[in-house]
Amino acid sequence: MFEFLMSSPAVDAFLTWADKGLVDASAWQIVAYTLLLTHITIASVTIFLHRSQAHRSLDLHAIPSHFFRFWLWLTTATVTKQWVAVHRKHHAKCETAEDPHSPVAHGIETVLLRGRELYAAEAANAETLKKYGHNTPNDWLENRLYTPHATLGIFLMLAIDLALFGAIGITVWAVQMVWIPITAAGIINGLGHWWGYRNFEAADASTNVSPWGILIGGEELHNNHHTYPTSAKLSVKPYEFDIGWGYIRGLEMLGLATVRKVPPRLTLGEVKPVADVKTLEAIAAHRYELMASYAREVRAACATELNRLKGDGQQAAAEKLARVRKWLHRDEDKVPANLRTDLALALADNPKLGKLIAMREELRQVWTKTNVSAEQLAHELQAWCQKAEASGIQALQEFSRKLRAAHA
Repeated sequence: MFEFLMSSPAVDAFLTWADKGLVDASAWQIVAYTLLLTHITIASVTIFLHRSQAHRSLDLHAIPSHFFRFWLWLTTATVTKQWVAVHRKHHAKCETAEDPHSPVAHGIETVLLRGRELYAAEAANAETLKKYGHNTPNDWLENRLYTPHATLGIFLMLAIDLALFGAIGITVWAVQMVWIPITAAGIINGLGHWWGYRNFEAADASTNVSPWGILIGGEELHNNHHTYPTSAKLSVKPYEFDIGWGYIRGLEMLGLATVRKVPPRLTLGEVKPVADVKTLEAIAAHRYELMASYAREVRAACATELNRLKGDGQQAAAEKLARVRKWLHRDEDKVPANLRTDLALALADNPKLGKLIAMREELRQVWTKTNVSAEQLAHELQAWCQKAEASGIQALQEFSRKLRAAHA
């Protein structure tokens, strides 16, 4: 009897389906399918959830908007309001104990290994949803399907994967399910505040994990994003690439998206004899770009000084400066406590560098003060420019002229 059942056409059909599925795809075809679908999911997160919904940096036409919502329901069980609220709170409370997933506050190991749990805990916080989840979809689909039946979509996706590929479809589905928790909750929320390079001295610990934003849709450029959070474009340097921005431009050309904001670009005009309120407004609006320019001057001066020290045989002094060189252009409160003494000693031994760093901090104070009038701040800016141009240091003199030529 058992042998009869095992040899029946129904069993044969079942075993054939379990082995090959409906499409009898090769291993490479299954891998390509998995990568394509996970990339569509990444694009949906970065374009719809992040840039359009959380930060309102672009408006999407109903066609892509509804597609992204459906796709995220099908592949991630993400509720738009929850994701948006948690992310907005991350920006509002960044690197504090209230930040839902900061490695500075919670530890890198916790965010890497338990990032999904941290998100889920905050997404269940009614106060967070009320305060930060405003202006998200509130239509029939959201209220009757996507929110109350959030997990239904991923089980439908499981059925599709199983039907197409047979038993191996379970593995395909598992990869789809862990893709966002690993890339977004782990890499971006974790490594993006712990390891990488920084173009800008944003107030938080954000970093760019890679200059090429392909695998995670451009989200790798996390320091750029925290510097200009309302920008639809995350790349700012010529060598950086944001694939998500490429998709947005494509949607825009098709009339399916409208970009609201991109990173500001500083324009230089005629050098004013005196820095005034308009000058102050221009440098306040472009302070991150200007300070990045100042950082380049500091790095160049440091390289020159290191070469001089080595040429003069002052190896010990050169090694001391080399230990702290990566922190010279950082805000004082971002320098690790164990390096502050070494940094102070190195600057004391190198008066030119010391002057550059001291005046950088003085300039930063111009736009961080909140208890004085714009006219007073403009007066302080002009005094800074006069001091810089009287310093005898070419880098300071040229930078001062750049400030006086800045336009909003």
